[in-house]
Amino acid sequence: MPDAAALAFAAPEPGATPLHVVSEDALEDWLGTRDESVAGWARRVGFTGALGQAHLIPTGDGALAVAGYGTAAKRARGRFHLAQAAAGLPGGTYALATELPTREAAEGALGWLLAGYRFDRYKAAPAPGARLIAPEGVDAARIEALARAEALTRDLINTPASDMGPAELTDAARALAEAHGAACTVIEGAALEQGFPLIHAVGRASPRAPRLIDMRHGESGPRVTLVGKGVCFDTGGLNLKPGGSMGLMKKDMGGAATVLGLAQAILETGLEVQLRVLIPAVENSVSGASFRPQDVLRARKGLTVEVNNTDAEGRLVLADALTLACEEECDLLVSMATLTGAARVAVGPDIAPFYTDDDALAGALLAAAGEVADPVWRMPFHAPYEALIEPAIADLDNAPSGGFAGSITAALFLRRFAQGAPRYAHFDIYGWQPQPAPGRPKGAAGQGARALLEAIPAVLGG
Repeated sequence: MPDAAALAFAAPEPGATPLHVVSEDALEDWLGTRDESVAGWARRVGFTGALGQAHLIPTGDGALAVAGYGTAAKRARGRFHLAQAAAGLPGGTYALATELPTREAAEGALGWLLAGYRFDRYKAAPAPGARLIAPEGVDAARIEALARAEALTRDLINTPASDMGPAELTDAARALAEAHGAACTVIEGAALEQGFPLIHAVGRASPRAPRLIDMRHGESGPRVTLVGKGVCFDTGGLNLKPGGSMGLMKKDMGGAATVLGLAQAILETGLEVQLRVLIPAVENSVSGASFRPQDVLRARKGLTVEVNNTDAEGRLVLADALTLACEEECDLLVSMATLTGAARVAVGPDIAPFYTDDDALAGALLAAAGEVADPVWRMPFHAPYEALIEPAIADLDNAPSGGFAGSITAALFLRRFAQGAPRYAHFDIYGWQPQPAPGRPKGAAGQGARALLEAIPAVLGG
């Protein structure tokens, strides 16, 4: 994990540098309230209040910092704007001297902490020097918990498959369980082969044995089950991916990493739920034991699945895990997976598309996403496309031909195995930041977890 101090607010101190947040349209008014030396310095260094600007201005009794806040229109095109100030200011402790609306202050504070994330397992990385005192009126403990949860997700995804196989993913789940007094069991070997045939079929070609991780915590509150795709590396199987498509496949366990981060946030914030986390952890490799195109597999649920592409393996492992989830009562079932390229084509890398038949859940997720700067978008379970996942010789097709609506057909496939849950949502996430942005360095990224954490109480009353 990164330096814990980078993911926590600085303790209040008398010598902290005041940080003024100034928008472009309020610049002249702000300058008019400053000493001439401050106003003159700001003008000489070219401070205009443009979004992302950050300057330290000397004063007679020390210094003050100014961060540009742009205009409302410019702010609407991004998030975590204060994180840009964190990156542009010299080391030291800063205290927000401008009163912002609570939501904006909380988003800015979270972005500042997230900007402190460094993945330094293999290469030393300088710790961020600029630290922020928690702004007045924000829930500092909750924001710190969110930052730690995101850091866990990022660390798991960023770790290469050589050090993050099914066993290492199991270790991460067990460590989380142990830290919070949760129970964690693992199904593998003959029990997995007999009871979870789809998970076993996908993972059997690898010398790194497949398994199903099952973590539980809590005895009161609504029952929430999170299922995360844990494909620790995806070669595509016998339908081998080209090199360009295989390059980021260490992140194909991004669903598992995200539900573990969400689970940590649930546990650290004290959300009263009966939590269950299920992770089918496999490596989709190539060997004489690989499952093949046009094999017909029988799922734990009893449905038969024709394999028309071994690179559509994520929905297979999730299917058996969803079946297990529905074998006991739960109030909310959520699956998260880096599942389809079609979702990226539809909404790009920054938005987490989700599917649900529950309008109240969808509304709560969309409202929560805006509150916590975690963009999501509802996609349709379009019933007319059900026929596309029904092949001639089996109950289901894991990879319908034609190339249309790939994310929707994958979600429809999963819904067949989640029908016992009164509320179900599936997230088809990317889990990666292709270009650096405020609070989000290039690399792993959690998606949808904060929106879910915010929405669960609204939907379930927890």
